[in-house]
Amino acid sequence: MKRLLNKIVLVTGANKGIGLSITKKFLGEGAIVYAGIREIESTSTELYDLKSQFLDHLHIVTLDVTDAALCKGIILKIKKEQGRLDILVNNAGKISYELVPFINFDIFEEMLQTNVIGLIRLSSLASRLMGRQKSGSIINMSSIVSVKGAKGQASYAATKGAVNSFTLSLAKELAPDHIRVNAIAPGMVATERLSKVMSDKFEHVKNDIGFGDLAQPEDIANMCLFLASDESSYVTGQIIAVDGSLKI
Repeated sequence: MKRLLNKIVLVTGANKGIGLSITKKFLGEGAIVYAGIREIESTSTELYDLKSQFLDHLHIVTLDVTDAALCKGIILKIKKEQGRLDILVNNAGKISYELVPFINFDIFEEMLQTNVIGLIRLSSLASRLMGRQKSGSIINMSSIVSVKGAKGQASYAATKGAVNSFTLSLAKELAPDHIRVNAIAPGMVATERLSKVMSDKFEHVKNDIGFGDLAQPEDIANMCLFLASDESSYVTGQIIAVDGSLKI
């Protein structure tokens, strides 16, 4: 069964890691996916391979969520080409690892622009299109640290806490139009980005994961598929942890 057959989807941060896994999962379920990446020239080999496999069902587009004009342009492009938008996955994000006395506020402002302002901007634009069709699903990528906290990630956790608050409020606002808004809060995920800092910062954290190992990007994509599909048609305003019983 194709659970997303011909559904129109926009995924941000789709070039690698969790975003790439979501894109692959959704294409396999029959969706037409607009995969947003910051620079077309940096398109990953994996995303190119998906393009050759899925052809007209995958559109690789330039999308920096901190650029208001690009955000508006991609929503207008989808409206013109497809006439609707069924699913928005706000996956693009930045992360930092630093103690509070040593916060780099330039990096913190970049995180706010990407993790919070860009996410809110795209959700606002998408809600206008979804509101006309009286349906849709907005899925925001949060983090388990937004709920449990983490030493050395206070600034990052603050941005994801904002994502949670926005998710809960937007869900109430859009419920009359049957637009669902939920967030996924992953724990430690085996992405390339995490692997770069794992050995010297977080290797010990494996001992605090009840399941004993890191999540795979596909584990997050599976939850994303549930929230995108009709199987979650009565689910909104939820922050769903996918953390393997992480004890932080």
